[in-house]
Amino acid sequence: MKTKILVVEDEKDISELVAYNLEKEGFGVSVSSDGEHTLGLVRKEKFGLIILDLMLPGIQGMDLCKILKSSENTSSIPIIMLTAKSEEIDKVLGLEMGADDYITKPFSPRELIARVRAVLRRTQAKPAAEKIMRIGELEINTATYKVSKKGIPIELSATEFKLLLYLAQRKGRVLNRDALLDAVWKDEAFVEPRTVDVHIRRLRALIEDDPSTPVYIRTRRGIGYYVDGDL
Repeated sequence: MKTKILVVEDEKDISELVAYNLEKEGFGVSVSSDGEHTLGLVRKEKFGLIILDLMLPGIQGMDLCKILKSSENTSSIPIIMLTAKSEEIDKVLGLEMGADDYITKPFSPRELIARVRAVLRRTQAKPAAEKIMRIGELEINTATYKVSKKGIPIELSATEFKLLLYLAQRKGRVLNRDALLDAVWKDEAFVEPRTVDVHIRRLRALIEDDPSTPVYIRTRRGIGYYVDGDL
């Protein structure tokens, strides 16, 4: 069954270009030009990925991303933001809202397809075997991609889960940005090292009692990140 992708873009020329190239690669495609229509579509149809423009009429793309990522029914759908805004702060805000990747206009169809395939590989990959990992009060289920703390579920994106799992499986070992990029984002040539910091910050906000003094994901200044081996 082919993966269906929702393209949310109000510029007709761009949405047609994106849809054409996705369909040429074998993906199913639906197109929306505003936030309200998008919310209606995701309630009725199942999408494997959303390509989301930031500048939309009505609900802005950043707000729409936040709505989708905060809903239990849509939080697991990976989102690639597509926008003319190229400043680093916009990229960081997009990632912090839950986006899985960020493409700036103008872009090449080849880059777009590469990013789409990379995000799908990352988010659709399944763990090899079922296993429950416990670290302090955290419980990580590698079969269901679920995480809980004190028995309370924590909603993580696929990338956040993969990053947490990779660190947890290497308790006590300090991993630098390059190692984490290679492990979690693999061969995605367009991912910046800053992406690791943004996802670590998001993870801490979700799993730590006090993100400013983390217990689970620690920083070794000037080297990298690690999960405390004593937990």
